[in-house]
Amino acid sequence: MDICTRLILKGIFMKAIYPYLFFLLFFSCFFSTITLGEDIESEKDPKRDNALRVFLDCRTCDMNYTREQIPYVNYVRDVKEAEVFILVSSQSAGSGGTQYTYTFKGQEKYLGMNDTLTYTSSPDETSMIIRERRTNLLKMGLMRYVAKTPLAPEITIGHNPELKADKVIDKWDSWIFEISVSPRFDSEESYSRVNLSNSVNISRITPELKLEINIEQSTNKQRYNYGGDAITYTRNSESIDNLLVKSFGEHWSAGFRLDLMSATNPNYDIRLQFMPAVEYNLYPYEEATHRQLRFLYSAGYQYNDYIDTTIFNKTKESLFQHDLSIAYQIQEAWGSINISLSASNYFHDWSKNRIELDGFLRLRIIKGLSLSLNGEIGYINNQLNLRKGSLTEAERLLRLKQQATNYSFGGSIGLTYTFGSIYNNVVNPRFGNRGRGGGMPSRMSW
Repeated sequence: MDICTRLILKGIFMKAIYPYLFFLLFFSCFFSTITLGEDIESEKDPKRDNALRVFLDCRTCDMNYTREQIPYVNYVRDVKEAEVFILVSSQSAGSGGTQYTYTFKGQEKYLGMNDTLTYTSSPDETSMIIRERRTNLLKMGLMRYVAKTPLAPEITIGHNPELKADKVIDKWDSWIFEISVSPRFDSEESYSRVNLSNSVNISRITPELKLEINIEQSTNKQRYNYGGDAITYTRNSESIDNLLVKSFGEHWSAGFRLDLMSATNPNYDIRLQFMPAVEYNLYPYEEATHRQLRFLYSAGYQYNDYIDTTIFNKTKESLFQHDLSIAYQIQEAWGSINISLSASNYFHDWSKNRIELDGFLRLRIIKGLSLSLNGEIGYINNQLNLRKGSLTEAERLLRLKQQATNYSFGGSIGLTYTFGSIYNNVVNPRFGNRGRGGGMPSRMSW
């Protein structure tokens, strides 16, 4: 008696509360029987049985495209079943694009065969070009392993015959300019909102020097109509943030932040900050996509010119403060950890301080079972900018003005368990994702 027959017989004896399960089992086994002959023939290929087993840990990969372009490996769903574990990580690049790092780690008979390859996209490259080049990088990284499998004779390696060695000349000298305008408008009979966000980003990033200039402006205007009366609430914000960092070897760097801001919500007509800083990374910076343990200390000057008088009867003041932050990040086959702890206070009154802890954990517990945790908590006792007097109900509900608080916290948890076949090689795009018709999940639940 085959497994489908046994499952159907068992389904007959299930209680009436599970009729849909019997229905699904029946039709699944029915269609499996129709294609049984074809499946048996396809499973007879000994080369496919001995193909390289790969676990690809990549949340930004187009897996359908990857499986189509690289059909000569077996994609498994659990890292413990794999002969090669591939971790894909990414970080923003100085060019305005993204640097993708592919870490190959051999397991079982390939133990000790490890490698790391990187690809940096350009901001003018389309998603199709980026997808193709990332897949080509993956192909190159897999070749040293595939060469030892029975499918090696099926592989052909080529290159562009017009490719010539040439020296790269950058006429922009690593300078990047980005301009963004983002207007938004919503309206109905009794309500309308206009939101306008603009930004200009200028950067020059080299291994020795990092310069970033960010200019941002936003306006949020909300209008309410009540019986012919109109009330308008407006929230504005403008800022210029500057960062300059100089590298000093594989572990040290130093620089400063110079920030200028004007914003109605936090009660700043003008806020100027100048914060020199020094940072030490326990690991070399070249390993930043895999692991980091950074200690950053900054101390400097802050000038505040307030829109309204503060709860400390100040309209303007000069302050000196310092910050210390510790950040730890690691990405491995078992998952990833990101933790950061920061603390700051003003020199004139050490009781005016702030401590924040942020963390993210993604952990593979056992075969098919993974856990993700995300949380942040903060102790807040440095709100020198709070307005004097009480807030109106609208100012509280719409968060037009900053409110007093001694803490903030939030978090999330996720648990995922999958089971079944260890292989996941098949590409079938029919009916889109979960039968919703499109390539991306829909917000509408069926």
